[in-house]
Amino acid sequence: MTARRPLRVKRMTWEAPGVVSLDFVALDGAALPAWEAGAHLDLHLPGAPVRQYSLCGDPDDRTTWRIAVREVAGGRVSGLVHKALRVGALVEAEGPRNNFHLSPSPRYLFIAGGIGITPILPMLRAAQRAGAQATLLFCAKRTEEAPFLDTARGLADVTTHCSAEGTRLDVAARLAEVQPGTMVYCCGPEALMTAVEAAAARWPEGSVRFEWFQPKSRPEGEQDGGFDVVCARSGQTVRVDADTSVLAALRDAGLDLVSSCEQGVCGTCECRVLEGEVDHRDSILSASERAANDVMMACVSRAKGARLVLDI
Repeated sequence: MTARRPLRVKRMTWEAPGVVSLDFVALDGAALPAWEAGAHLDLHLPGAPVRQYSLCGDPDDRTTWRIAVREVAGGRVSGLVHKALRVGALVEAEGPRNNFHLSPSPRYLFIAGGIGITPILPMLRAAQRAGAQATLLFCAKRTEEAPFLDTARGLADVTTHCSAEGTRLDVAARLAEVQPGTMVYCCGPEALMTAVEAAAARWPEGSVRFEWFQPKSRPEGEQDGGFDVVCARSGQTVRVDADTSVLAALRDAGLDLVSSCEQGVCGTCECRVLEGEVDHRDSILSASERAANDVMMACVSRAKGARLVLDI
């Protein structure tokens, strides 16, 4: 568990229409905790839900943490950032945490959609420093709407794919042939990522990885049944009703499990599973991790049977 820390907004920069980057520094000017490509912060703003934002600066710069926020219609957090936050303001952040680790590879194919470039920017820097071959397919509606495009071009071989300019990316064709020794990293809108996921179905397990800003869509008509959660360490058995999450039921029983996004995208509420089969509904675990059935995200995942035993 990482502690919240106060930060000061040092700089705000428009990176594209509707996208602003924020540079945070420690209040006393001290070095900030180290992080690696793929890491994110939990941003805490007064009166708003916690949201996760990828660190998109340079990990070698320990004085500054940089994120970028796209304004979303009706978005409480993005609205506060764009309309109320100013240079010199104080915020609180928790992290960094990383569910999107960059594995060593001689070749990388990065696929970003719009603001999805943010976790990939530090990966481009890392690939360049490692001497790896890096290709970025950058998708946006228009070229001028692609944030950090000039920065990305200085770090990798970049091809833009813009729907309004007639150059939309053909994901199926691009990933039809498995490329041995190549790692694929993708972040962007759900439609892009599900297309990449489907197109890369024949690629080796673990060679195609995703960072989800929002939870994956669930199948229509999905049914939620009740079940019991046995908490091995506390000795309690907690009933989880059909309309209640594991996380909420545990809290109601007095078990204060740490959480953040409560949408299955950050990994904060991960629990170790001792017995029972999990109905995984998160947007983090890989197919092999789900098959291993040894951890679950308590905020969204459920039991397939009548009982789960958790290491709580």
